[in-house]
Amino acid sequence: MTNVQSIPSPSIHSEDRAHEADHPSSLLATFGIEQPLKLDCGVDLAPFQIAYQTYGELNADRSNAILVCHALTGDQHVNNVHPVTGKHGWWDTMVGPGLPLDTVKYFIICSNVIGSCMGSTGPASTNPATGKLWGLDFPVITIPDMVRLDGRHAGAAMDRGLPRTRVLDIGDRLLDAAFGAEHRVP
Repeated sequence: MTNVQSIPSPSIHSEDRAHEADHPSSLLATFGIEQPLKLDCGVDLAPFQIAYQTYGELNADRSNAILVCHALTGDQHVNNVHPVTGKHGWWDTMVGPGLPLDTVKYFIICSNVIGSCMGSTGPASTNPATGKLWGLDFPVITIPDMVRLDGRHAGAAMDRGLPRTRVLDIGDRLLDAAFGAEHRVP
């Protein structure tokens, strides 16, 4: 017989989640009304924001950057304490000093996907047109939408002096990028 025990976790307050949706504990890339994201559902989403985290130092020739793409249910908190749950990052066994994605050698960037509740614009965010949460009024987001945004966010990062990035991902977003995305991360 298996003995199952509950593991205590910190309580998560709804106000913490709500604050994280619009005012994340992450870096932000913001895109204004003049920079809409054309979604596959026919909606031009604007304004919107993308939350992201970085780890390590960018080298002088800007050649050591790696873009890590998370799973659909993940977030940008690869190797830091999660601001809502208080848990360690979801890939802290792979990202950090002396690990395969060594932050002494590499500059790691992880963006939160559009439609998330962890700082990128999504259903838990405030709709600027109504001042209320988007909720079910938030437009449908597809994998190709996410890929186009990855390309745009990488482009915006390059405009701000961040490097071109290599993509580390084996999921749907990479497959879509390889077989039909308009924008590719060089």
